[in-house]
Amino acid sequence: MSRILVVDDDAHIVRTLEIMLQGDGHEVLSAKSAEEALERIERQSVDIALVDLQLPGMSGTALLRRLRDAHRDVQAVIITAHGSIETAVEAMKEGAFDYLTKPFSPDQVRHRLQQIERVARLQSEVAGLRRRVGDLPFKGDFATQNPSTLHLLGVARDVATSDATVLVTGESGTGKTLLAKLIHASSARSGGPFVVVDCTSLQESLLESELFGHKRGAFTGAVSDKVGKVETAQGGTLFLDEIGEVPVHLQGKLLRLVEDRTFERLGDPAPRQVNARIVAATNRDLQEMVRERLFREDLFYRLSVVELCLPALRNRTEDVLLLASELVSSFGKAHSRKVAGWDEEVEHALLTYSWPGNVRELAHAIERAVLLAPGRTIRLEHLPERLKEKSAANGASNDHLTLAELEERHIRRALAQNLPQDDTARLLGIDPSTLWRKRKKYGL
Repeated sequence: MSRILVVDDDAHIVRTLEIMLQGDGHEVLSAKSAEEALERIERQSVDIALVDLQLPGMSGTALLRRLRDAHRDVQAVIITAHGSIETAVEAMKEGAFDYLTKPFSPDQVRHRLQQIERVARLQSEVAGLRRRVGDLPFKGDFATQNPSTLHLLGVARDVATSDATVLVTGESGTGKTLLAKLIHASSARSGGPFVVVDCTSLQESLLESELFGHKRGAFTGAVSDKVGKVETAQGGTLFLDEIGEVPVHLQGKLLRLVEDRTFERLGDPAPRQVNARIVAATNRDLQEMVRERLFREDLFYRLSVVELCLPALRNRTEDVLLLASELVSSFGKAHSRKVAGWDEEVEHALLTYSWPGNVRELAHAIERAVLLAPGRTIRLEHLPERLKEKSAANGASNDHLTLAELEERHIRRALAQNLPQDDTARLLGIDPSTLWRKRKKYGL
């Protein structure tokens, strides 16, 4: 049975659907507006949404767009008193599975729900088959159970099939390069080169030559023609890492490259074309740089056709132990160690540390621990000093912790068990909506 959200400001229709759907064994939630519906979905996941087209405030069509963009796993059926081909087509374009015209019968509703559940079963079977033959998109390389990150990966998979320019943002160490590689590997260009330009590692005077190449004699030391990174990306993907570090005087040439795939070698005015997909990444706030006139506004908008923002590890609490377990296994094999896990003190340290260096810092800490652990278990002494100091400070005495600090620590430990939201709430003895508010309060 499904969890179904009914979105309609007509109390009679809502009550009628509640009685019918609950009688069929479904769990039913209701909302009188699109805004209330979005709040409910944030607090509690749903499988299906029955959405009235005419709603107060945000329209049903606008709600469909929000569901399509942020809650792709929710199947929506439009309810409308204005049934027409145009209405149906518009609803389907915005992501609706189907539509119902008022007045509708219980059997019509049941038929739509059966269709949705049948499609969901088939999709589940296909996913299972893909896992068995190793064809799961992105091949599990980006390990996560965080809902925001899972949604971002879904968008990335969809984008990978196109040639759209992608901007990947996020703090250092969150996995921007990995995501760019996965987009390339999942695209039609996967057989072509993946060319990386690290915009932070090159001197400003050499960056233009590195990117676009140069002609012999273009400057002192240019003793022969040189092919730039842009040309070597022909037929593949050009990854511009830390694009925010590119000096302003070169940004105009980059804009031309992004817009027209056209460039010129230094010392050679003949325009050249390249057939390459462009993915850029940065840990800087480009919009703030635009306001400070450090980054061209037109280039920013061209780069951010699709923007994918990777969350920091401190906002992915449920992923810390998952990633740590995979890293222990990986480094154990790489260094021929028999480490199989960690003790309770290590788990506490991993969960209470803020990980300013994100996944990269976690990987370094786990590799160090695997190398230092003499047996099968990682102990606190094998972790870097900064983690041990933080753990000691956190665990020194609960007597000096505020009630809020104790509550946050307890919720973190419950979330680390990677249970569904409703199960985690039951474990804590609170309502799922209360857990949602607590997670928002503490940034979990």
